[in-house]
Amino acid sequence: MITFERGPYLKAAFFCVNVLEEKDGALTPIRIIDRIIQSAVGPEVPEEMPEMPYQLKALIMLVSGETIGSYEVKIESIDPSGIKSSSFSTTVNFEGGPDKGINLIINLNLIIKIQGLYWFDVYFNKILLTRMPLRIIYTRTTS
Repeated sequence: MITFERGPYLKAAFFCVNVLEEKDGALTPIRIIDRIIQSAVGPEVPEEMPEMPYQLKALIMLVSGETIGSYEVKIESIDPSGIKSSSFSTTVNFEGGPDKGINLIINLNLIIKIQGLYWFDVYFNKILLTRMPLRIIYTRTTS
């Protein structure tokens, strides 16, 4: 059973607008975000937020510790009403070395239907590793 006492270790897990990857493998996240504000302005603005597509990236960085081999990394989203859906799944391979690891840059194409707090649960071999929050705020201005 994996308990994460000897790895893998979570180095980072967050949302951002983009990630630049240099030739030497160094990463630069652009605009780290944990909330999105959707504004509507006009004479007849809907009370409920209309569905909106939104693209962002998730950056998940893991360090192997003593972990060696292939494992599944999965992200499952939970919307403010409690509805779960699978957003991403992949297999990662740790080759050994306590300071070596993997960086996952994940493109997420979301369809946001309601405002509120969304959770993105990150699983490592079906065990919850961490949770990433994303707050959606809808503002209305009538003119």
